[in-house]
Amino acid sequence: MLLLSVQSILAQAPKKIIIENADNSFVDQVAVPDALLLAGNVKINHDGVVLTCNKAYFFQKENYLKAFGNVQLVQGDTLYLNSKYAEYNGNMKKAFATGDAVMTSPDATLQTDTINFDRNVQEVFYNSKGTIVNKDNTLVSKSGRYYVAQKKFQFLTEVVLTNPKYVIKSNHLDYYSNSGHSYLFGPSTITSKANYIYTEKGFYDTKKNLAHLLRKSYIKYDDRRIEGDSLFYNRNTEFASATRNVKITDSVNRGIVKGHYAEVFKLKDSMFVTKRAVAVNFVDNDSVYIHGKKLMVTGKTGERILRAFNNVRFYKTDMSGKCDSIHSNSKTALTKLIGNPILWNGESQITGDVMHLIGDNKTRKIDSLKVLNNTFIVSRDTLGTGFNQVKGLNLFGKFREGKLHDVDVIKNTEVIYYMRNDTNELIGINKNVSSKINMILENNAIETITFFNKVDGDIYPEADLPENARKLRGLVWRGDERIKSKDDIFTAEENELNDKLIKEGKDEDAKENVPMKVRKETLDYDKKKPAVKTSTANPSTTKGTSKK
Repeated sequence: MLLLSVQSILAQAPKKIIIENADNSFVDQVAVPDALLLAGNVKINHDGVVLTCNKAYFFQKENYLKAFGNVQLVQGDTLYLNSKYAEYNGNMKKAFATGDAVMTSPDATLQTDTINFDRNVQEVFYNSKGTIVNKDNTLVSKSGRYYVAQKKFQFLTEVVLTNPKYVIKSNHLDYYSNSGHSYLFGPSTITSKANYIYTEKGFYDTKKNLAHLLRKSYIKYDDRRIEGDSLFYNRNTEFASATRNVKITDSVNRGIVKGHYAEVFKLKDSMFVTKRAVAVNFVDNDSVYIHGKKLMVTGKTGERILRAFNNVRFYKTDMSGKCDSIHSNSKTALTKLIGNPILWNGESQITGDVMHLIGDNKTRKIDSLKVLNNTFIVSRDTLGTGFNQVKGLNLFGKFREGKLHDVDVIKNTEVIYYMRNDTNELIGINKNVSSKINMILENNAIETITFFNKVDGDIYPEADLPENARKLRGLVWRGDERIKSKDDIFTAEENELNDKLIKEGKDEDAKENVPMKVRKETLDYDKKKPAVKTSTANPSTTKGTSKK
């Protein structure tokens, strides 16, 4: 037991500084009391550290050294510390270097006025402006700390990382010099010619040019801004993806796309959005909301094409609709409603095989409507239980101030219309066929109706027209499906998912912001791959000689 205690005490006792070389050594009690003066090719060794200099004062009792001129402290092959002047405390295992101080590690070089090195915890720190050069990256900060074992620089005040492709600015940056991995915490920016990135918690791989951003983050291009609770970005391919509470703003085309997952391919001028995806475009001083299970936006500014797929629904004040898919071209201002289209304009329900909405790029207003094949317009009689109906082959309509105003229905037209006077008394029911019909609408209600060519029909008193004769063939009233607000474009399941994800985002924001956990790929960066095992030869096939 006594032997173990002695060994323990000896192990804990500070090791003495060893003088390995000095061209001259002498004592001058007047100039430097209690010190051994060393001069010329001075070399000392202490517990794995080698220090060389031109001149040194060695205080043996204190196990302390002051070094002058061409000072270099070397720890294995992991750290080199050069300066004009240095002090080294053998008992405390701490070094202090100043005067053009330079620290060099295998992956980076630090230049600053004064450097402190604590060997006990293997940490280097400085409190004056420092510059770190690491391959393609240059970091400048007011202060910093270097963790030797982890090869990590940590900056807690103004730091700027400059790369040929971008500049990172932050007040809290952990930078791993071997891997080039950067961990950002607090308000931080990454600026380049291509874009501007903001985050308050993020990871950036400066070698692979990959980013993962987790808090209040966005990527801003000249014409587009991408936001989301979690962002991934590849600078090499200009690809970005966003998850949860995603918002993509198109400043040029005055549009917004939202959802809970998005992929943006900048070089291809395209994006893909899903999970309660909705595109919001500003038209006629109003917003048009388009929803589909999937949204795709492709093309350059001014030539953008929006595609929406699967159970598409859209809403605008005074107008809404449904179809299987939508194809909208900003260059031609043409929006195609594809697959079972239905449009509600005011109180009118419009259906047909093919439906196109045409805009005016100069005024940015809806200009006209085209419906081809099996056109049907239906609206409820304002006071009765019947339906006003117009049926024909094709429809061509013109808008005025965002509302359908002038409508032509052509070829094989049929009409059933409830006629009322100024006091809303029913005059009769107009039922006829003609070659063409023109309707003028005011505030989405029919003001006048005109019949052209081969008009055949009459105005019947209500009692003279049986119920079964008051409906045109093919009439299907779908008023219960009408989309009356921007919230109606989503299903109950989609709204439930949306509420859940929004809550998750708010709960995450409410938590205290803490630095991102260091990735396994960062910690394992220098680990060697296991050696490949060589197969042993089969003894039965191994040739050899035997002695007899």
